[in-house]
Amino acid sequence: MDITLHLAQQPEADALLGRSPLAALVGMLLDQQIPMEWAFSGPYAIAQRMGRDDLDAYEIAAYDPDAFAGLLSEKPAVHRYPGSMAKRVQQLCQYLVEHYGGEASAVWAGAGTGAELLARLKDLPGFGEQKARIFLALLGKQLGVAPEGWREAAGAYGEEGSYRSVADITGPESLAKVRAHKQEMKRAAKQAAAEKATIRPAKKKH
Repeated sequence: MDITLHLAQQPEADALLGRSPLAALVGMLLDQQIPMEWAFSGPYAIAQRMGRDDLDAYEIAAYDPDAFAGLLSEKPAVHRYPGSMAKRVQQLCQYLVEHYGGEASAVWAGAGTGAELLARLKDLPGFGEQKARIFLALLGKQLGVAPEGWREAAGAYGEEGSYRSVADITGPESLAKVRAHKQEMKRAAKQAAAEKATIRPAKKKH
């Protein structure tokens, strides 16, 4: 059964994210330094430019690196940094081919606990601690992947009723709430940095 996501805010791109585990992973990988909608529409753009209805880890892993970078660089570009992100997408697909038979869903299909799933996600190229926790929360909240302890493993992103990340976006209203939360976090971080800068170290006694 296909699941409807609302991350790209484009019907065709969101439909691909809902039916393709690899597309969802690639979208999460691209989700940095650009607006969320841009990132999660990327997998659909890549598939279209490859002449496919879906992404294939084997095909992307074996693609000529320069040609693949060219695909992501075509206007409109898939990412603000299409060259470096093309390399990361290929590294992710190569890892999936090597460790999971090219099946993205195998990353979570065999995970017995949330902690195990988090560890598997953190092992993926391009997935740090935060990105792994957010994707784990997305799996649990919207994609029906809920191994024991998944909320705890996802940390704050797994909290029910929170609006912290893409895991909580189900439409325009929740998107606005997540945006507001992120803006508040940025304001708080900026204020903390400013306060830290005003605290001068005590002079050393001679």
